[in-house]
Formats: sequence, structure tokens, C-alpha cells
Amino acid sequence: MTVRVVVAEDQSAVRAGLVLILGSAPDLEVVGEAGDGERAVELARALRPDLVLMDVQMPRMDGVTATRHIVAEGLADVLVLTTFDLDAYVFGALRAGAAGFLLKNADARELIEAVRTVARGEGMIAPAVTRRLIAEFAAPSRPAREAADPEALASLTPREREVLSALAEGLANAEIAVRLDMAEATVKTHVSKVLNKLGLRSRVQAAVLAREWGV
Repeated sequence: MTVRVVVAEDQSAVRAGLVLILGSAPDLEVVGEAGDGERAVELARALRPDLVLMDVQMPRMDGVTATRHIVAEGLADVLVLTTFDLDAYVFGALRAGAAGFLLKNADARELIEAVRTVARGEGMIAPAVTRRLIAEFAAPSRPAREAADPEALASLTPREREVLSALAEGLANAEIAVRLDMAEATVKTHVSKVLNKLGLRSRVQAAVLAREWGV
């Protein structure tokens, strides 16, 4: 199955490079390019891609706001491109429901694999970003704790807690299925239930929250 991608990046040279890299993979197809957040949302609505590769700093509408619109409308999954010095943007994208976070200095192989992973519905966070996200999410001064009620953790079944723990380790559905000896389709069902009970939009949010709670 071909993964249809919209690339949103305001720097034309960088965007061209991303398109070239993604186009080199036989199972990926770039169906649209956007130079700002508003255009990214427009293309997502018109083309209904599988994934939007989203820069965060763009004119007219930033990537966080664009992500919020795309996720809220159920148009596509969003893989955010970020850098070390954009914690606030990363945190905002997490709250907006981004399904993955990748550093801009990732090589071609990492970019292609990240797109494939997010397109499978499994979400991903670059290891270097994970530490930033956890620190940002757990900061007492941040509104992150409002993203989910800790009491909701008690509503999870033992099996759902096991799935949440696996998400915190960054495991894919297939890996969780092997570890917990269940069908992959059952894992997907448990993940959906965990997200619904915790009031979260993505497994990435669940992973960060689980790490904060020590699950």
C-alpha cells in the first residue's frame, strides 16, 4: 500500500529535499506541498493524505495550529519536524495531537522509516525529542497535567495498563502483541480504549504521560 504524504515546510530548498527523499521510497508518494500552515490544512482537506509532514515554524499559520486543525477534523496523521530549541512548539504539537516527532537533522533512512511508522498508526518520537517532551510535559508550571486526569489511570484494566506501559517504551503494535501474547488487532483495540479513557488524542501523548506517571 502506498502512503500518500503532504509535505509542509516554508523553506523551498528544504521542502524540495524532503520531497526528493520521500519520493525515493517505492511505497511513499508526495501528493502535495505547502509553504505555510494554512495551505497545509487546505491540502489535507482536499487530498485526504495518509500523513502530513509538518514543520512548526511557518508563515500565515504555524505548524502547531495547522496540526490542531488537521487532527481535530480527522484529515490525516501528522509527523512534526522539530529542532532542539523548539520545546514550546513540540509541547504544543503534542497537545494538538501530533502522531510523531522527528528532528530536522534526521537522515534519509530515519525520515522514511518515521513516515512509515506513523502511517501504520503506531506513532513515534525521536529519542532526543523524548527527553525534552517528558521534561516539558512533567513541569509543574505547565498546563500539561490538565491533558489527562491521573484518576483516569484507575479506570484502566490490568491489560490496558500493560499496554500503556508498553506504549511508554515506544513499542509498536506488533511488538506489544508479541510481548503480551495477543493478536495485533486486539492491541489496537486496547490502545484505542486507553486513549479514550485518558482523554488523549494520540499514543504519543499516552507514552509521555505514562512516563510521567511512572507506569
